[in-house]
Amino acid sequence: MKEIFKKKVWFLTGTQDLYGEQTLDQVTKNSVFVVDGINKSGLVPLEVIHKPILKTPDEITKICIEASSDINCIGVIAWMHTFSPAKMWIKGLKKLQVPLLHLHTQFNDEIPWSSIDMDFMNLNQSAHGDREFGHIMTRLRIKRKVVVGHWQNIDVLSSIGSWVRAAIGYNEMQNLKVCRFGDNMREVSVTDGDKVEAQIQFGFSVNGFDSSDITNEIKKLDNREVQDLVSIYEKEYDLSSELIKGGSMRQSLYDAAEIELGLRKFLDNGGFKAFTDTFENLGDLKQLPGIATQRLMADGYGFGGEGDWKTAALTRILKVMSVGLEEGTSFMEDYTYHFGKDKSLVLGSHMLEICPSISNDKPRCEIHPLGIGGKEDPVRLVFDVKGGNGLNLTLVDIGNRFRFILNEVNVINIENELPKLPVARVLWDCKPNLEVAASAWILAGGAHHTVFTKALETSVIEDLAEMTNVELLVIDDNTNIRSFKHEMAANESHFEKY
Repeated sequence: MKEIFKKKVWFLTGTQDLYGEQTLDQVTKNSVFVVDGINKSGLVPLEVIHKPILKTPDEITKICIEASSDINCIGVIAWMHTFSPAKMWIKGLKKLQVPLLHLHTQFNDEIPWSSIDMDFMNLNQSAHGDREFGHIMTRLRIKRKVVVGHWQNIDVLSSIGSWVRAAIGYNEMQNLKVCRFGDNMREVSVTDGDKVEAQIQFGFSVNGFDSSDITNEIKKLDNREVQDLVSIYEKEYDLSSELIKGGSMRQSLYDAAEIELGLRKFLDNGGFKAFTDTFENLGDLKQLPGIATQRLMADGYGFGGEGDWKTAALTRILKVMSVGLEEGTSFMEDYTYHFGKDKSLVLGSHMLEICPSISNDKPRCEIHPLGIGGKEDPVRLVFDVKGGNGLNLTLVDIGNRFRFILNEVNVINIENELPKLPVARVLWDCKPNLEVAASAWILAGGAHHTVFTKALETSVIEDLAEMTNVELLVIDDNTNIRSFKHEMAANESHFEKY
C-alpha cells in the first residue's frame, strides 16, 4: 500500500493579470501558506502540491492538461483567491480528466474592521470569485465537490480529507485489474454482471483464469519459502492443537502456506490487486483458500467470494481509500439474523474469507471441515470484531446501470461464546433498524455480499459515487420506506442510460 503515497493532489489558485505584480505576489504567498497548512493538518492523507497561480486562459488550459496526464495526480483543488473571469477556465475544464474539489475559502478568517481598505478588498475576492467559478462549472455540467469555510477550520480540512480519500479510490479504479479464478457460483444472479460496462463506467478490468495458474506457481516454490511462511503463521496467530508441530493436521498448514504463496505470486506477476475464487472451480487445489485469502486482504488486496468480481474490486477500492487509518475493511456477507425481543441484529460472516484487519484480538488459526467444494479441510483465521461504527457497501448491476447501496450500522460486541462456529464473525445493528434496513436493501436489489468497513464514513462514499456518476442509495437513521421508494423512482429518470 506504500505506493499510494506517491499520489498527489494539485492546488490551483485562480486570479488574473488585472491587479499588478504586488497583489499577485501576495496571492502566491497566501496560496502557498494555505497549502502548507492543509499538509500540516494531518487530516488529508496525501500531499497537496502547490502550483503556480493561474492568470490567463493558456496557463489554465496547460495546467489542466498536465494534471490529467500526470499518473501521480489524482485530483485538483481549485480556489479563486481573487476574481478570475470564468470564461478563462472553459477550455481547461473541458480537458480536465481528474476529480475536482472547489474550495470556497479566503486567506483571512475575520474582517480586519479597523484597517480594511480597497486594496484588501481587491486581494480577497473569493466571495464572488468562487461564485463566478462555480457558475461556469455548473453550466459545463462538471461534477465536483464544494467545500465552504475557512481553510484552517477542522470541518473544512476533514471534508477535504474525505474527498481526497474518494479521489484515491477513483484513481485506483482506473488502474485496477481483477483476477477471477473460475466463474461465479452457478445459477447465482447478483454476483454476475456486465464486466465490459463496468470497465467503461469505472475503469477496472476483470478477466478469468484457472486454478491451475495457482498450482503451477506452487510447483515452483522452494521448501524454505513455505517453511518461512509457516513460521510467520506460528508467530502472528494462535494455532489450534491440530496445526502445531506434531499436530494431526500439521500438513494442512503447509498446504495452506503453499496456496498463499502460489496465489500471491500469480497475482503479483500479473499486476492484480483484487481476485475471486469459487468452491465450484478449485481444480487441483487441495483446499479452498482460507487463510491465504484473509492474509492477502489484510495486505490490501480485494476479494469477492463465489466469483463476485464487483465486491472484489470494491474491497480493494475501499482499502486504498482507508490508507493510513487504524480501522479495517473486509469482504462480508449478511449471514444470519437474531430477531430479539428488544432488537433485531445481523451476524455477518462467510465460510472462511473475512479480513483480520477488522479483528478485535490476535486471530486463532484453526482447521475445520467445509461441507461444500469436495476438498480437504481448509485452514482459516477465526476472530470476533469489536463494537463501534461501521457501514456495509455493495455494488450491483441492475440491468441498465450500476448502483451503490450503503447501510450504516452499529457494531455490537459479541458477548456469547460460539464454540461450534469456526469462522470470523461480526454482529451489527442496522440503522435505523433491521426491519427497515433489510426492506430498503431488498427493494434496492442489494447483494448478499458487501464490503464492511469501520474505517470510512458515508461522506467518502458519497464523494466516490459523485466522481463515478453512479447512483448511491443510503440507508441510515433517517430512512423510511415510503421516502426510499420515492427516491428510487426519481433516480430511474436521473440515472437512466438507455
